[in-house]
Amino acid sequence: MTGFEIIWPMVAHVALVFMLYALLSMRRVALVRAGKIDVSVFRENRDEPGESLVVRNSIANQFELPVLFHFCCVLLYLTEADNPAALGLAWLFVALRYAHAFVHVTGNRLRYRRPLFMAGFVVLGAMWTWLSVWMTMS
Repeated sequence: MTGFEIIWPMVAHVALVFMLYALLSMRRVALVRAGKIDVSVFRENRDEPGESLVVRNSIANQFELPVLFHFCCVLLYLTEADNPAALGLAWLFVALRYAHAFVHVTGNRLRYRRPLFMAGFVVLGAMWTWLSVWMTMS
C-alpha cells in the first residue's frame, strides 16, 4: 500500500465512539429535563434508565473487541501487511460495528445484534489470520 490507508477505518471507528458519547449525553439530558430522573443518578451510574443504559453499554462494547481491531491495524501497518484485502476487512469490521451499535441503541434486538457481532468477530479473526500468515511468510 502507498500510505496510511489503514488508519481511516480506525478513524471511522473512533468517530462512532464520539457519536455514541454525544448520543449518551443527549439522552441523559433529555431524561433529566423531562423529570424522569435526577441528575445525581449519573454521579455513580446507579439505576440508569434504559434509554441511556443501552447507549452506555454500546460504548462499553466499543472498548472490548475493537481494541483488538485497532491493535491489529497498527501491526498490519508496521509489518506492511496492510494490503487491499486487509483494508477491505478493516472497513467491513467498522461497518459491522456501526450496524451493531445502531441496533444496540435503537431496538436492541438480540436477534439482529448477535449476528452483527459474530460477523465482526469473524472478520476480525480473518484480519488476525492474515497478519499471522504474513508474519510467517516474511
